[in-house]
Amino acid sequence: MWKGKTVVLGVTGGIACFKAAALCSKLAQTGAEVRVIMTESATKFVAPLTFQTLSRHDVIVDTFDEKDASVVSHIDLADSADLIVIAPATANMLAKMAHGLADDMLSTTLLASTAPVLVAPAMNVHMYAHPAVQANMDILRARGIFFVEPGEGQLACGYVGKGRLAEPEEIMTVIQRMLHPRQSLSGRKVLVTAGGTLERIDPVRYITNDSSGKMGFAIAETARDMGAQVTLVRAKTSIEPPSGVEVVNVVSTLDMMEAVQTRFEHMDIVVKAAAVSDYRPVETADKKIKKKEDSLTLSLVKNPDILQWLGEHKTNQFVIGFAAETNDGELYAMDKVRRKKSDLLVLNDVTVPGAGFGTDTNVVKLYDEAGLIRALPLMDKREVARELLELAAARLSARDAVTIHGSDR
Repeated sequence: MWKGKTVVLGVTGGIACFKAAALCSKLAQTGAEVRVIMTESATKFVAPLTFQTLSRHDVIVDTFDEKDASVVSHIDLADSADLIVIAPATANMLAKMAHGLADDMLSTTLLASTAPVLVAPAMNVHMYAHPAVQANMDILRARGIFFVEPGEGQLACGYVGKGRLAEPEEIMTVIQRMLHPRQSLSGRKVLVTAGGTLERIDPVRYITNDSSGKMGFAIAETARDMGAQVTLVRAKTSIEPPSGVEVVNVVSTLDMMEAVQTRFEHMDIVVKAAAVSDYRPVETADKKIKKKEDSLTLSLVKNPDILQWLGEHKTNQFVIGFAAETNDGELYAMDKVRRKKSDLLVLNDVTVPGAGFGTDTNVVKLYDEAGLIRALPLMDKREVARELLELAAARLSARDAVTIHGSDR
């Protein structure tokens, strides 16, 4: 499966370089073409000869060390890469990537490549937690860069905490998933709702919420990569939707309800990740409401509950709901999953750092009517989407198998 694939391995200067050698060896053993770029600092820890021997290719360090006159090395590497992996990635390299610097061979190649990029950071615990480093990682995640979170434990500097380079086996698992994504939703139709609905008060004012749409978009994108035919019902969002999916634009909760209802019958999985408005104004003014009194009373009426409608009308569809909570999360999650007859419910405590609206990461717990299934740590929203959809695909397949077996009897 790996033959014909080219992985560019970028190695930056940190004590964890020795793990990069093990990663290089594992990649070469798969049959993939492994091309290694080292920063000057990395060569202070491990000699280029080590990676040359393991990859069976010249290791490139100097941008101007052009060995083949027929190509420009950094362009040739950038064009040939099916995946670029940076392990270990120092705080310095993260900063270069975030701000578009190109002052060495690795950063120059990164700017010239359109291949997916996987980054495995490794550094001191305080460096990793520094706001500047976290901000740079947020910038990169927003651009579509994937991360393998560092591990926790004894660091080379003597500190204990988060900052250890992920183990080569863990990085290989993510590489495998990126190069050969499982098509476990092949042939399935998936509908995802995303964003925050908007309820008009008058032509210039409205009621809405802080949803960015990022979690719903991550689910739609991941479902697409897993082979599904995806319909994305999109309300107000802060980013553009993924390509390769059918996008249905809506504004209000009633709009979203109609869009979901008309498509529900033909779906296999419905993920209601949108943050819908629970209430809407009884009347919407056709002209801007002028400021006259010291107070304004706004009468609201309850919106229909889309998730509850899905639960009550599902036949063979697999329905996944979301619950954004600030307190008593498990209590509300269990009530919601049972009362609304969802197959799965994703609890998102928006008070947890790195979770909630507008972030590129999330911390969630997955529930069914029996209780907690899985608690996921801080992860990129695309990784959360992958975990969620793999679970849904497995349960849907198991349900289909039982149905087929029962019909055979």
